[in-house]
This record gives sequence, C-alpha cells and structure tokens, in this order.
Amino acid sequence: MTIHDSFAAAIGNTPLLRLRDASEATGCEILAKAEFMNPGGSVKDRTALGLMADAERRGLLRPGSTVIEGTAGNTGIGLALLGASRGYRTVVVMPDTQSKEKIDTLRVMGVEIRLVPVVPFTDPNHYARVARAMAEAMNATEPGSAWFADQFDNPANRAWHEAHTGVEIWEQTGGRVDGFVCAAGTGGTIAGVGAALKARRRGIRIGLADPAGSIFAGYATTGEAVASSGSSISEGIGNSRLTANFTAAPIDVAWSIPDDESVPLLHDLLHREGYCVGGSSGVNVAGAIRMARELGPGHTIVTVLCDGGMRYQGKLFNPGFLRDKGIPVPEWLDAAFPTAP
Repeated sequence: MTIHDSFAAAIGNTPLLRLRDASEATGCEILAKAEFMNPGGSVKDRTALGLMADAERRGLLRPGSTVIEGTAGNTGIGLALLGASRGYRTVVVMPDTQSKEKIDTLRVMGVEIRLVPVVPFTDPNHYARVARAMAEAMNATEPGSAWFADQFDNPANRAWHEAHTGVEIWEQTGGRVDGFVCAAGTGGTIAGVGAALKARRRGIRIGLADPAGSIFAGYATTGEAVASSGSSISEGIGNSRLTANFTAAPIDVAWSIPDDESVPLLHDLLHREGYCVGGSSGVNVAGAIRMARELGPGHTIVTVLCDGGMRYQGKLFNPGFLRDKGIPVPEWLDAAFPTAP
C-alpha cells in the first residue's frame, strides 16, 4: 500500500500512456505523460512545487506569507492548493481572456484574483508585471510578507523538471526514447526534460510544438523572436517574449501548430481513447506526430497531456465557439449540443 502524507507527496510519478491512434498512424510508439492526474489537475503542480520548495529552502517563504503569481491559471491553481497545504495565502493576477472554468476554480479555492486586460509584456499592466509590483509593494510595507513566484524566469522551474519529470520519462521508457515533444509557456518543462534526457543520451531529439501566433518556434528555428502567423485558442502556451526558462531549452526542431490541426486531435483523444484533455495537449500530440513522421517508423516519442479538458469546456467543446474560430466541429459534439448556433 502506498500512502501519501501531503498534497506535495502526490505530485509527479504520473503514468505514461500509449496513444493508440497516433502510434498506429505513424508506426511509432507515441507515449504521453498523464499530467492531468496530478492532484491539482495539471503539469503546473510540478512547477508550483519546484518554485515553492526552492523559495522555502532559500528562506523567501515563511509561515503566513502571501504567494503572488501572474499566471494563465494552472500554475495559480497549483500554487493555491500547495500553499493551502503549507499555510500560505495566494493572490493570482490573470489575463481576463482565460477560461471561466479556471477562474471559477481559483475562486472556489479562496484565491484573491485580479483580472487584467491582455497587453504586451513591456506594458506595466501586463499580468506578470502587476504580480511582481504587488509583491514588491507588500514587502516594502512588511519585509518578507510576500513572495513573487516568477514562473517564467525563475530557474527553479526548469530545475525541478530536470530533476523529476525528465528522470521519470527516462526510467519509465527504460531509456528507450528517441524524442520528446511539448509546447512551452514558461519553457520550464521543455528545458528541464530536454536537459535531463540529453544528459543521458545526446542523440535524443527535443521538439517544440508551438501554437500559432507565438514567437517561440521562430526563435528556435531562426534565432529571431518573430511571431508566427495566425492566433490560437490554446491557453497557457506560446508567448510574445523570450523567457529565461525557455532560452535554456535544448531544442532541435520546432513547429508552429495551427488550431485546425491540434483541436481535432484532442477531440479524437476524448471520443476514441477516453482522454479528456486541454488545448495544449492537442498541440503536443500534433508535434509528436510530426516528429514521428520525420524520424520514421519504429521510434519512441514522448509528449505531455498537460491538463484536463473540462477547464476549457466553454471553448474546446462549444460548437458555436469553434465555428466562429474556423475550427472543425465533430458530428458527436454537434449532437451533444443540438441547439448551438
């Protein structure tokens, strides 16, 4: 019998799932880390634990402190739940475009939420800058009372994935892994996992799957931080600026993935294989399929199913919303919502 004595102890060691359709279509073994099975429901539980454990070791967090972060939602959820288990209050600053489901989840947790308009990172009203300013103001009044997690640029993010997520993948595959593919928001996962895998075998290919409109794929391919064409409904991945965690990632190949390629894949994952996952997972699977086709049959590719799909029900499984965005709507989803416009 395995018994975990805390929220933190239940984070990680998620199963590795074989994605049947993607594997059969490519002749490769396409495997995915089931990160939606973390106790807070996403891969960002790992990020939250890595950031918080590092801050505690360095004396930046003390009993009764306030955790403050700028987030698209999942890191905030992870920090809030982990913080509750350790006696910290949480304040989250989020773009007001994020899903209602994630916002409501944070409210249920008692998190203080500040929603701000989407603006460039250079604007002082950018959500990450607002979060940093809030922490600085609290510490100016009462030193040490607040901690800004800084997931985008805090190296503890990628270090945790290197020490844990990457090692898990290596051990679960018995070292028989030829490529790893995932999207990046902060860059912590791809940088950490990439470093861990390449330290064990340099020839492992690390691939970036980037949503349309992000600068990451262009930077990884050409060295120029220029956004790809289009936009994406995916949340929490892609970026308009380079982050310290992302620039450390050992990326070999990158693709810009359009929504009309990635969203049908996540619909199929639900309807054909039983995995209800979010938009970033569709982008990841699309990237894994692209890598498999480039490498050819017989290879093993690992990717990440980052979170659950019901955090985005109003977008990913809303026929009217999908049609407005020019994304194909499967027949079974139309049948489920027959009155949708």
